[in-house]
Amino acid sequence: MPDPHLRHQRLGRAAADDDLQPLSQGGGIGLRHPQRPQPAARVAVGIALPAAEGRRSVRGRVSRRAGARRGIRVVRFVIYGAGGIGGTIGARLHLAGFDVVLIARGKHFEAIRRHGLRFVSPTRDVFLDVPCVAHPRDAAIRPDDAVILCMKGQHTEAALRDLYAAVGDQARVVCCQNGVENERLALRRFPHTYGMVVMLPAEHLEPGVVVNFAEGTAGGLDTGCYPTGVDAFVEELTTALVDAGFSSAPDPAIMGQKYAKLLANLNNAVQAATGTGSRAVAAKLREEALACYRAAGIDCANAEDTRARRADIRGGDVPGHRRHGGSSLQSMLRGTGDIETDFMNGEIVLLGRLHGVPVPANTVVQEIGNRLVREDLSPGDITIDELEARVLKP
Repeated sequence: MPDPHLRHQRLGRAAADDDLQPLSQGGGIGLRHPQRPQPAARVAVGIALPAAEGRRSVRGRVSRRAGARRGIRVVRFVIYGAGGIGGTIGARLHLAGFDVVLIARGKHFEAIRRHGLRFVSPTRDVFLDVPCVAHPRDAAIRPDDAVILCMKGQHTEAALRDLYAAVGDQARVVCCQNGVENERLALRRFPHTYGMVVMLPAEHLEPGVVVNFAEGTAGGLDTGCYPTGVDAFVEELTTALVDAGFSSAPDPAIMGQKYAKLLANLNNAVQAATGTGSRAVAAKLREEALACYRAAGIDCANAEDTRARRADIRGGDVPGHRRHGGSSLQSMLRGTGDIETDFMNGEIVLLGRLHGVPVPANTVVQEIGNRLVREDLSPGDITIDELEARVLKP
């Protein structure tokens, strides 16, 4: 029986001709046309990865570290959590010529190690020979590496514990995650902690595959020191991300953007529960959150600034792939057995309780999100009418 992970070699859209060149003797980044398999080897600094059968390696247009063109010191990127967000960031940095190592787990790790990372966007469908390991201790992390956390909030504590055990407190940890709790958790162990706001249309629904639904600019990844400020590392990181096709700027008040993003993420559990959304529910959740922000003295980026930063990020059609929805809905569709609601609506519930602000709508949505996992429900098992009746009741 054919390996199911190889069925995509016959499906989808191949990389554009101008994205591919013959492999030179000088090496270069690993990029393979899905329809032209032939053996290739993958090697990363400090990590020797086995050859995989049935692939042909070719190189992309960028054959040197893009950051070197601007005279910056190029760091290595350790993508900790190579799902839709992390996989897209890692893939595009790899395509731009930067050193990248992915940390993945389970079937996703196995598929990447065996076949490479399949990266799909509106303009390409390729397998990438990106080094991938299953644990931070196997990544040979150095103090000048950028360790970019891309797992969901419910997995952050365990991930940080493993990272600390592997490298001590010297890692530079970038929280490329939704919510605002991750930075607080990271700073307990790592003095060099950074926040990164995520505005990136991407999905990961099957092992070894990530899809970036963006035309032109791949996504927005502004970054700053936590809790405030910028430094040389932030400048280098954002420059590299721009070279890789993202919109990324240093922001000394990055948490203001992350609190603004949290307002949108309050709807994630609603979508996961109903398969759709409700403007009335979204407005109520946002209203409660803003009341909590005011009570807590939290500065939040305004809506106009947020829209301006997102103006150049446009969704695009990807042949053979339909965009399903947000990260919580993707968790339900993949049957992960967990959900990030406690770090979205639960953050507002926490603020409400700390500052004496009533938050009944977010409390209900938090309970519903956890019920989805507890009762093994599917999107749509809770109707929008049922949810609105509970959230919007007088």
